[in-house]
Amino acid sequence: MFRIDGLEEYVKRSEFLESLNIPRNSKIDFQLLAQGEYNINYLFTHPITKEKLILRVNTASQMNLENQIEYEYKALLQLKGSKRTPIPICVDGSKKHLNYGVLVMNFLPGIDLDYKNDLYLGANCLADIHSIKVEENTHLLCPENPLQAILDECNDMVQTYYDSNLGCEEKKNQIRRMLNAGQHKLKDTGVYLGRRCIINTELNSGNFLINGKNNSNYIIDWEKPILGEPAQDLGHFLAPTTTFWKTDIILSEEEINKFTTEYVKTVGDRFETGDIEERLKLYIPITCLRGITWCAMAWVQYQDPDKLIKNEFTAKKLEDYLSKEFLDMIEERYFKFNAYRKKLYRKNYIEKSN
Repeated sequence: MFRIDGLEEYVKRSEFLESLNIPRNSKIDFQLLAQGEYNINYLFTHPITKEKLILRVNTASQMNLENQIEYEYKALLQLKGSKRTPIPICVDGSKKHLNYGVLVMNFLPGIDLDYKNDLYLGANCLADIHSIKVEENTHLLCPENPLQAILDECNDMVQTYYDSNLGCEEKKNQIRRMLNAGQHKLKDTGVYLGRRCIINTELNSGNFLINGKNNSNYIIDWEKPILGEPAQDLGHFLAPTTTFWKTDIILSEEEINKFTTEYVKTVGDRFETGDIEERLKLYIPITCLRGITWCAMAWVQYQDPDKLIKNEFTAKKLEDYLSKEFLDMIEERYFKFNAYRKKLYRKNYIEKSN
């Protein structure tokens, strides 16, 4: 039933059962629901209330946090008012009876977001979440310069690939070249002084649960939330390195503009959005670097036969993202003023002139 040693015994402990008001000796059927790189989720039904719940087991922290599962739990508590996220019920990050952190939250229905049909629904979700007022003295990490923080993270992650003798030297050089170009893009940016809100930072289509109606769609997997600017979330959601992960789709400039318009419309007067388009011009390219460098790091980790969680789909995608064709596409589109960008520039110039 469980892939983690000790978990079967853990869910029978009185402390766990009491935290959920479940009588001892109750029969509970746990089913594997989803497995990511750092978390394993199990679905079960509360034997008394019949409510469907999620048992989330955290195996490692992408943020290098000792209290990773509590960090996620506290973020979800702050997000309850949006009605767009799971409701946390209990948490145990002590690792006293299990080597991993555990979180229980309610189960939310829905299917993955479809980039071609559900973009406006994604915009509605994010507008509501970004509008949540953050509590004072929040525990959330708050990078002074978010863009530079992402680039610093990129350089840290890719070092694993640079240091590995398994990595391709040509690809190492290409990634270095793009990182240098990304740093150049930020030469005139400084400390961000605009509005801060709770952002997810990892918005792929699989982190959305879509049910077709505007107020019944959700965002899950709040493993890496921070106190950041809205454009960071939007940039991650729209970037080719995100859309290509689950669906093989890369959004056009027109689709990106339509999404941004819908987002601004939904936000309304809840907060100022006048700088969104300009900030996206920075965040989308930098987000692409984050995706590529994470894949480079993860690719090396996947070569380790002792890695606890391995996913065949992820393994295939890592190869795709580090392919010459994909790396060339990202470099040409965002880090070179080449024929592609000249064509786009001429098109926009002619449309404005007419």
